[in-house]
Amino acid sequence: MMDHFLEEVVIKRNRTLENILYMLCNVLMVVCAILAIFWLNVLLNAGFSWMTVITLLVMAGIAVGLFFYRDRFRMEYEYTFTNGDLDFAIVYNNQKRKTLGTMRVKNVEAFGPVDSEGFRKLINMPDLKRKNWFLNRGANLHYFYFQKENNRTIIVLEPSEEMVGLIKKYLPVGAWRA
Repeated sequence: MMDHFLEEVVIKRNRTLENILYMLCNVLMVVCAILAIFWLNVLLNAGFSWMTVITLLVMAGIAVGLFFYRDRFRMEYEYTFTNGDLDFAIVYNNQKRKTLGTMRVKNVEAFGPVDSEGFRKLINMPDLKRKNWFLNRGANLHYFYFQKENNRTIIVLEPSEEMVGLIKKYLPVGAWRA
């Protein structure tokens, strides 16, 4: 028997805005860090003042927050298909990888394109958890619908046609909704 393996990385097609925001975050982070050092110097040399302490904490907080969250402007989704199992991950700035979950395709109740009638029926269900794991709105989006422990979940992603073909091979009978 032949193993089926396919790994895809989904990146945003037009990255101009996210590159600009990433650079602005870097510049703002450095400026806030310099201002925090300046206000620390004022605090140490001029004496205690609540306004100085508050300004110092705000500038330092902004610098630290931007340091930890700037990578979220450059993110990619990674889909890995291995013999009927689909792993999802998000990668921040090509450095930090966070696993989103694993799914057995044979446990899926419905799979199909987002522009189908089946998706429109499912998306309006009450108590439905929706997970959007895609980056390009105009892409060929597909959905997975499944229930686990009475929790209804729908995952929207943008697989290639090759991955859709592999997924179809492992779907249970009647799960494909075109």
